[in-house]
Amino acid sequence: MSAAAAILIAMAIDTVMGWPDALYRRIGHPVTWIGALIGALERHLNQGGARRMKGVVAALIAVVVPVALSLAVVALLPGGWVGTVIAGILAWPLVALRSMHQHVVAVANPLAKGDLPAARHAVSMIVGRDPNRLDEAGVARAAVESLAENSSDGIVAPIFWGVVAGLPGIVAYKAINTLDSMIGHRTERYEHFGWASARIDDLVNLIPARLTGGLFALVSGHARRALRVVLADARHHRSPNAGWPEAAMAGALWIRLSGPRVYERGVSDEPWVNAAAPDPTPADLVRALRLYRHAMAVLAGMVAILAVTGW
Repeated sequence: MSAAAAILIAMAIDTVMGWPDALYRRIGHPVTWIGALIGALERHLNQGGARRMKGVVAALIAVVVPVALSLAVVALLPGGWVGTVIAGILAWPLVALRSMHQHVVAVANPLAKGDLPAARHAVSMIVGRDPNRLDEAGVARAAVESLAENSSDGIVAPIFWGVVAGLPGIVAYKAINTLDSMIGHRTERYEHFGWASARIDDLVNLIPARLTGGLFALVSGHARRALRVVLADARHHRSPNAGWPEAAMAGALWIRLSGPRVYERGVSDEPWVNAAAPDPTPADLVRALRLYRHAMAVLAGMVAILAVTGW
């Protein structure tokens, strides 16, 4: 069974149809199933003393349980192309190529028409900052940043780990990433309990984040400029990984990203990425979507080559 071929099949299905709303209403989504497990663990364990150790236990359970189930499923699959196709169908909901594009298009379309309230509402679906405090440039910047960062941890990373370790690899990654998104926050409630989840997520995203930045630079037509910004600013980002795709995107489009952000809990004074460039415009958000499509096409080509070579 070819792991790369299975992931390529998953990418093709997702590109064509995404995860249909009717299917979501009927059975939910694998990530919501994992999220339910994490939520139950958090409610039962995130209390009293030794919260860091309890968080380690929660992270282990949240990863081991779905991975064990995926290993059992793989053991039951037939060999050859039949098994590969079934594995691709099973991996399909864990690849978010189409939904990522749709979420950002939902911001780009009203922003291009000058409908700032609608654009603010759409961007509030993909970022945590206060949308009512965002002007046109702020909405565009938030959407571009989300597109860059989520291209890495929502698409490139699961595809990478799926190619490396098949269905168990992509399942393990999605469990880790869901842990980070739910409890890996530096808040009073999760500072200790979510410590392990955040560190593990940082580790498994090291290679994919750099690969994503490289893809953006490669397809941009301004590779040297993009890489200069990456080398200058990626390490200053609050995340050890998100700075790579964001800096590559900023350099490729010649816009500035990051900077101070307003959340409900207060202002986060982040350094600028590519500070010498202008703020993004609605047209830059459209350009970012085009860059995303080209980068994902190259990624698909890379996976196809691995599939042909029997990886």
